[in-house]
Amino acid sequence: RQARDLPWRRASDPYRVWLSEIMLQQTRVEAALGYYERFLREFPTVGDLARADDDRALKLWEGLGYYSRARNLLKAAREIAFERAGRFPETAAEWARLPGVGRYTAGAIASIAFGERAAAVDGNIKRVLARLFAIASDVERADTLERLWSLAGALVPPRQPGDFNQALMDLGARICLPRRPRCAECPAAALCEARRRGIEENLPAKRPRK
Repeated sequence: RQARDLPWRRASDPYRVWLSEIMLQQTRVEAALGYYERFLREFPTVGDLARADDDRALKLWEGLGYYSRARNLLKAAREIAFERAGRFPETAAEWARLPGVGRYTAGAIASIAFGERAAAVDGNIKRVLARLFAIASDVERADTLERLWSLAGALVPPRQPGDFNQALMDLGARICLPRRPRCAECPAAALCEARRRGIEENLPAKRPRK
């Protein structure tokens, strides 16, 4: 009921989910919306994108930055369309083999589009988990990051894993904010160890500036 109304959430089409997740890498949701709509109008299917002229696709990407994402998007589209005969990967492990798809993106697509019980740990989810479990160590440290992935994997339910992952993303984006988290409105406040200890604004731990 509280989900953000985002265009790629209106259908579980893997093409739309994948396109949105690539665009959202290092880009705020608000900034990606217009680009997403324009890309879909020009390239409504993975086959259309696979046959796209590189210059035209990069022109549509102009302003989103990190152009390697667009180049990898084209490479992956061609692999799906021509080498896989248009069949999308269905598991996080398969998605992770495509260009430009990392651990988070693979888990997000597989859970949202295919219902795989896969974790997806982005910046918002790192913050939510660090507070829920009162994890005081730097969330970017390799061992802490692995702990967060392990916790996330244990929490993902077998039913509607994509909804669960998106709920955690929304919780971080709208309630469990980096500064002044809105704990009074949080549905998980009673479960939050950081809230219980009164340290929610101190987490996640920031690595010291050099």
